[in-house]
Amino acid sequence: MTILIRRGDLWSANFGDPESPEAGYQRPILVVSSDRMRSGRLAIVCPLTTTPKPYPWRIEIEADEGNGLTHTGYIQVEHLRAISSARLVHRIGQVGTVTRASAKSCFMRSGPG
Repeated sequence: MTILIRRGDLWSANFGDPESPEAGYQRPILVVSSDRMRSGRLAIVCPLTTTPKPYPWRIEIEADEGNGLTHTGYIQVEHLRAISSARLVHRIGQVGTVTRASAKSCFMRSGPG
């Protein structure tokens, strides 16, 4: 079955046991891959954590009805990775345009240089 995965979606994903310093276990993720990747088999994502860190590339997301989070989360841009859609457990919600723009800006600033 093909899953519709869209940029800006928040999903619960199961990463399994991590190797330090990877993000692991079941946690929310933000889909950052283009909507043109509609095959539903692969997604480029950033995991979220509930642990605040003073990193300039961590983006805070307050929990609200639209995004479906139950706690404030922090996008771990430094853990950007591609995952199989088989790791996706269920869709939680979607972030707003401001959060998507912040994530894009963070990627642009942290690129090769």
